Amino acid sequence: MSMRTSGLHHVTAIAGAPQRNIDFYVKGLGLRLVKKTVNFDDPGTYHLYYGDDAGRPGSLLTFFPWTGIASGRPGSGQSTSTAFSVPAGSLGWWADHFRALGVDSTLVSRSSDEERLSLRDPDGLQLDLVASSTVDPRNPWDSASVPAEFAVRGQHSSVLTVADPTGTVEVLTRDLGMRILSETGDRIRVGAGDGAAGNIVDIIADPKGQVGLTAGGTVHHIAFRVPDKTTQEQWRAELVDRGYGVTAILDRQYFTSIYFREPGGVLFEIATDTPGFDIDEPLLELGRSLKLPPWLEPSRDQIEHAVAPITLPAENNPALALTTPGAE
Repeated sequence: MSMRTSGLHHVTAIAGAPQRNIDFYVKGLGLRLVKKTVNFDDPGTYHLYYGDDAGRPGSLLTFFPWTGIASGRPGSGQSTSTAFSVPAGSLGWWADHFRALGVDSTLVSRSSDEERLSLRDPDGLQLDLVASSTVDPRNPWDSASVPAEFAVRGQHSSVLTVADPTGTVEVLTRDLGMRILSETGDRIRVGAGDGAAGNIVDIIADPKGQVGLTAGGTVHHIAFRVPDKTTQEQWRAELVDRGYGVTAILDRQYFTSIYFREPGGVLFEIATDTPGFDIDEPLLELGRSLKLPPWLEPSRDQIEHAVAPITLPAENNPALALTTPGAE
């Protein structure tokens, strides 16, 4: 079987206070909270999913928020930056938007056809907004705080920082079917399919850098897409044959997952596109109520008392997003 991922599925990071996290990503970044559930391995903690209107693979950033968690240290063996795609010419609006929110941002150019606005979320997670000369055709979530003309189209790329990029590049190209798009200095860019936004990984070689410490404000893992569980089963068999320590297939309710650590130390996940986020609540109501998998439903009362109370901003409501597109 030819193993070829169709791109990025999601990135999962660690945050502190859940309400602060929700307010920043819904009001600040203009994403939609598409699922409010819990960490299936630690049900006293939320798992929050943000993305486009439907939470399509390639639009998703998810968080495990632990109130009071210590700050992590970005470094080798981690995904150290997560980038989202925004329209060309929109970064001035975004800089003003973040300034109004008290968030510092810095405009940097990576190349003649790619500008970046770099910032950190309230927990210190490194984010970039990338405005490319190549039009991103994906439809944005038209929220009340970020009008569609400026809004995030989905993930653009992730940066992996490793001591030695050789094994990491080999996994991405040989085992995940991506291809090298460019090499400049200490940065190797690989892409899935046509290498468009949402299908890009940048590998940075940092042989003298500290090993990263995974805690608040750092990425826990990065996930790649496969279409369905049948394909995932074939991938798992091949990865095991190639010597990787791969988990069993785990039911994440909205997709199934396998995990393995690549040679540079970054935790990789292979996640299915199906079944999606509307299997347990209607599309218009995504994120409104706490959703639990069947095996945790008997413990709902205990879980609801364990997690911190949170309020979903009005901006997550599609009716408001449609009726007041320019409101702040």
